[in-house]
Amino acid sequence: MSMTYYTLGNSGLRVSRLALGTMTFGTEWGWGADRETARAMFDAFVGAGGNFFDTADLYTGGTAETWLGEFIAERGLRDKAVIATKFTFNSEPGNPNGGGNGRKNIMRAVDASLKRLGTDYIDLYLMHVWDRLTPAEEVLRTLDDLVRAGKVRHVGLSDVPAWYAGRAQAIAELRGYEPVSALQLEYSLAERTIEHEFVPLATRHGAGIMVWSPLASGLLSGKYRPTQAGNAGRLDGFRNTTHPGFQKFSDRNWAIVAELEKVAAEVGRSMAQVALNWVTTQPGVATVILGATKLAQLQDNLGALDFSIAPELRKRLDSVSSAPAPFPHSYFGPEIQVRVAGGTVTGDKPSGYSLPVLVEGEAVSISSN
Repeated sequence: MSMTYYTLGNSGLRVSRLALGTMTFGTEWGWGADRETARAMFDAFVGAGGNFFDTADLYTGGTAETWLGEFIAERGLRDKAVIATKFTFNSEPGNPNGGGNGRKNIMRAVDASLKRLGTDYIDLYLMHVWDRLTPAEEVLRTLDDLVRAGKVRHVGLSDVPAWYAGRAQAIAELRGYEPVSALQLEYSLAERTIEHEFVPLATRHGAGIMVWSPLASGLLSGKYRPTQAGNAGRLDGFRNTTHPGFQKFSDRNWAIVAELEKVAAEVGRSMAQVALNWVTTQPGVATVILGATKLAQLQDNLGALDFSIAPELRKRLDSVSSAPAPFPHSYFGPEIQVRVAGGTVTGDKPSGYSLPVLVEGEAVSISSN
């Protein structure tokens, strides 16, 4: 395959369209890859042109960061590698400040991650999840301090409400802090909720979307069927859990799986490749995180950008995975807009739209998009 690169949001940081997720580096959670397999996946990803690596301080108890740092160092790739890691989760039971998004924990967490990664800077540092407590002002000021100190290059947010992300970006713009360059969010054919708020926010305010769980925790990989009992995959082990990331078995999702299987057969590609191709080419998406436990899985995933999905097939995937727009988005349709515009036809400005203005008597054009 020929890897391509996008700049992350409005930053100048170039990242590969596919990123290597390391949540599976280590077997501490009862599933995942051993060191030899993790290194093989790392090498395959680098060999395919990938430069973007996603990890977190709590992944497999710190093993993921440690192994990633060692693999990068062994091959002398630090200047080429783009490392993203995250903070929030608490690894010290009984210590209320051992997690969360307050300044005290962020300052502790960044130094611990730097040590495990064996580096003196992090390319992208993300808040892992909203703690429902810490003001965005405190988070953004602390992250900006880390950028000014040289410990961090760019900052981002993962798993936050859209209003919080919007406020954070506005604070950064108003106060001259390092802006939010990335939003890491769940997105797939089975989980399209971000299209209503986050995609418009990201595209209009300069944050590239980093997709996690593009295969819906494996549901879209082809290994699960509604009539199968006792699937060997990770989702089956979480059938009775309340963890939101693993609640994937539903009639709607089985319909998506069935249609995806048909489309994949027509395209001549694996179900995983088609699902990844669909999400990677959606608006606002800068990169898609691949998470595999076997080298063969990763190798298959790396072929997701080598083809295009025909418009009519894409329409079928869009249709089967669509869901009713929630309020207030259900209120923004054509009937309301016609009333807003007094019956006239309005729409978005076409690409390249500009208005003539006069500068010292000469007509010039300025972009008004």
